[in-house]
Amino acid sequence: MTEMVYGAVPVRDGEPILPKWWRTVDKWSMSCILMLFGVGLLLGFAASPPLAAKNGFEPFHYVQRQALFGSLAVMAMMLTSMMTPVLVRRLAVLGFIVAFAALALLPFFGTDFGKGATRWYSLGFASLQPSEFLKPGFVVAAAWMMAASLEINGPPGKTWSFALCISIVLMLALQPDFGQACLVLFGWGVMYFVAGAPMVLLVLMAGLVVIAGTVAYANSEHFARRIDGFLSADVDPTAQLGYATNAIRQGGLFGVGVGEGEVKRYLPDAHTDFIIAVAAEEYGLVLVLCVIALYSIVVVRSLLRLVRERDPFIRLAGTGLASMFGVQAMINMGVAVRLLPAKGMTLPFVSYGGSSVIASGIAVGMLLAFTRTRPQGEISDILGRGRLR
Repeated sequence: MTEMVYGAVPVRDGEPILPKWWRTVDKWSMSCILMLFGVGLLLGFAASPPLAAKNGFEPFHYVQRQALFGSLAVMAMMLTSMMTPVLVRRLAVLGFIVAFAALALLPFFGTDFGKGATRWYSLGFASLQPSEFLKPGFVVAAAWMMAASLEINGPPGKTWSFALCISIVLMLALQPDFGQACLVLFGWGVMYFVAGAPMVLLVLMAGLVVIAGTVAYANSEHFARRIDGFLSADVDPTAQLGYATNAIRQGGLFGVGVGEGEVKRYLPDAHTDFIIAVAAEEYGLVLVLCVIALYSIVVVRSLLRLVRERDPFIRLAGTGLASMFGVQAMINMGVAVRLLPAKGMTLPFVSYGGSSVIASGIAVGMLLAFTRTRPQGEISDILGRGRLR
């Protein structure tokens, strides 16, 4: 009956999983992700040796670990992208429950590794950051709740998702991790907007965010120090932002040359939060623009595919994942060029980090699963039939 009303693309019965996946997945977006991972390895060869020497490791210790984490991330991306939306939803909700519990237990069992924010679990051989895995799970869980609220006599899913969002934001702010808190709130706001939120309510929420930021500035020395550094007219040349700004300026259009950069020798986070500064110094603006283009292609193509999607859950979850992916990249690069306050946020697939890379692989795998071509007609098909009748 559904096919008679809406029309459908012919389905090949008994088609093997791999050919069906290859035929329906967005190959452009997947290729861009693989290229971003390649750029991350390339920059790792430049940024990690000084840090490895400082910590007593082999020169390419961090590159090897990044290759391992990246391989796991690519496998997770591929496997997740082969799943059906229903299976993705079930596994994401289960993963979200585990990550939420891990985030709640951080104050008791977590560590800050001397960085002043308790965000990680130390596993001995590696560290685990629950918030990275929480984000994609939360997006899917919130989208499920919102989609359920759109049904006749459905539950108050929007209210439930908002309460869940606020609880996560508060836990992240107490670490403190204001960057991830803002990213979670942004992702929920985008989905809420797509689900049909009134503009008055969104404006009211924006006002509440400003008020919360003011309170945090008055009561958190960590938050106030970063805001003051961002607003200051003078940049300390020995601070992280000072080194990053100078590296980008020195790089110019084509860079100073492979291996000739200096910022990697002074920035402790050159291989993570400020990896784009290494790219700008050694390879110039050309590589930075290529990186921006790769992120843009993934986000834009995903959103264009989701526009044609009629399932509310898939449309909401995919929009949330694509928006958070693009905004995280924008925040990381915005911090490096001093357009935003320092956030301590990685550049997806490019920065070094096990939790970040693997969680990004899972999130993009979910996005690819949601944006796969499915047997549903175009919206124009329905309008055309309406005119013929």
